[in-house]
Amino acid sequence: MAHQRKSVRDFPGKRWANLALRGIHLLGVVLFGAALLYNGDPQAGAQILLVSGLLMFAIDLWASPSLIREVAGVGILVKLALILLANLLPELALAVFWLILALSTLISHAPAALRHRQLF
Repeated sequence: MAHQRKSVRDFPGKRWANLALRGIHLLGVVLFGAALLYNGDPQAGAQILLVSGLLMFAIDLWASPSLIREVAGVGILVKLALILLANLLPELALAVFWLILALSTLISHAPAALRHRQLF
């Protein structure tokens, strides 16, 4: 059953904070992917992804606590766990990178009714 968000909390500068964090997050994606594809050290990219991802998730969760029960929120938690896995098991990092990209694309471009569907 689809769930409409009833109210979303806001704070001054939230849009700009999210915009800055998304830019930093994309930098992490590029650094992480480039390091994996060109035999570099993916640590810096992974750390940027993890920190920026956690910060964006914290803002979104504060704004809408029901996010944690939605497909989108669970997807974020899965992606953060996968980044940790890539750090712990570097031999899986390239496969994890592609899996995260696929999950991100599927979840972010899915219809709102699916993204915001409550899982529990």
